[in-house]
Amino acid sequence: MASSHGWSSLMRLLVLCLLFGASLAATRRYLSVSMDELLSSKAHLDCPPLKKSVATSGNKLTIPAGCGFPPKCCGGAAPPAAPPAVTIPDTSGAYLGTLEFVVTVGFGTPARKYAVVFDTGSDVSWIQCQPCSGHCYKQHDPIFDPTKSATYAAIPCRNQECRAADGSCDVNGTCIYDVEYGDGSSTSGVLSHETLSLTSSSALHGFVFGCGEKNLGSFGDVDGLIGLGRGKLSLSSQAAAKLGATFSYCLPSHNGTQGYLTIGTTPVSDKVAYTAMVQKPDYPSFYFVELVSINIGGYILPVPPTVFTSAGTLLDSGTTLTYLPEEAYTALRDRFKFTMKQYKPAPAQGVLDTCYDFTGQNAIFIPAVSFKFNDGAVFDLDFFGVQIFPDDATAIGCLAFAARPQAMAFNIIGNTQQRSAEVIYDVAAEKIGFVTGSC
Repeated sequence: MASSHGWSSLMRLLVLCLLFGASLAATRRYLSVSMDELLSSKAHLDCPPLKKSVATSGNKLTIPAGCGFPPKCCGGAAPPAAPPAVTIPDTSGAYLGTLEFVVTVGFGTPARKYAVVFDTGSDVSWIQCQPCSGHCYKQHDPIFDPTKSATYAAIPCRNQECRAADGSCDVNGTCIYDVEYGDGSSTSGVLSHETLSLTSSSALHGFVFGCGEKNLGSFGDVDGLIGLGRGKLSLSSQAAAKLGATFSYCLPSHNGTQGYLTIGTTPVSDKVAYTAMVQKPDYPSFYFVELVSINIGGYILPVPPTVFTSAGTLLDSGTTLTYLPEEAYTALRDRFKFTMKQYKPAPAQGVLDTCYDFTGQNAIFIPAVSFKFNDGAVFDLDFFGVQIFPDDATAIGCLAFAARPQAMAFNIIGNTQQRSAEVIYDVAAEKIGFVTGSC
């Protein structure tokens, strides 16, 4: 009898522990920002975003220019004499009329500086080039003139780089590339070799890029694009032999601050959470992860993992919002509304259908959101990875998620959700790491 009573007491204790643990797990967790910090952050979009539906990665959404220029770089200690990797500052592209993120690099000899977006959903890098035989849009810097560079060379269509770009031949046997993005924007021109200067002391000679002479669509005022996809022609792939098959970036939380893009391997924080880099044969250049659940304020959405895994989830620096299966988005939106009852609802802002007017508030509290992957890794989002402010002139903030359109083949974790975290792409080890609060 004594033994039975002991087991009974132990079982009751275990049940209490499980219930207490479950209670702790269900405890709401919040993120907050003061109104002063919000107003000074400039973490806004000018005018309602997402006017176009998005079919694939690489959507290029535009906003009016005039958000001010990014701060000058960089201050601080001098870099080591022989760094194992190359790091350059990145900024919001708002001052160039784009919702993507921008770095400045040099093309040609002598090197001329160009402000380009970087996109993990693309392989071919390109800048606009003279003579603009098709169409060149207005850009931030003077358009590149290949005749003024000592290291420029067009690539013949017989070369393997032309095949890698799925290029075609013109009448002179020169390789012509043609890339179309998910929003219908496109670029085409001469596939070429050139010296790409990442910094004043680090350059890639013979870098394969597109000399774009016909560039159509919504690119803002950027000078071009750097591709960071998994294909052979991306910057990360071309730099792998020299710097290693790893790259990382940190997208700044605020539009007025800087983050960084690193090509190559750097020391990794012990706070990194790695998840597997998933390959999909139909999309060989994309980086997929296996998202299985979402936690909002300590509450795990009651959505089966298969809702996420059946289509797969793309991690993309070139898409603005995160697009979820309708069932998952509805559950997230409803739980978000449940925790935000103290705030005044505001009208929808385009595809952003869950908005609030924070006028008069001293501080804003929202539920924390985190992504969980199939191998147990967790990615905690920043305040500005959950809440987005579509208009500088108001204090209206919206949930920065949307339901995935039927035409979209997979879920997408966009660049808004990646803000302030270092995202590490270890291509050689086929894993992706997240370090929250890195910039």
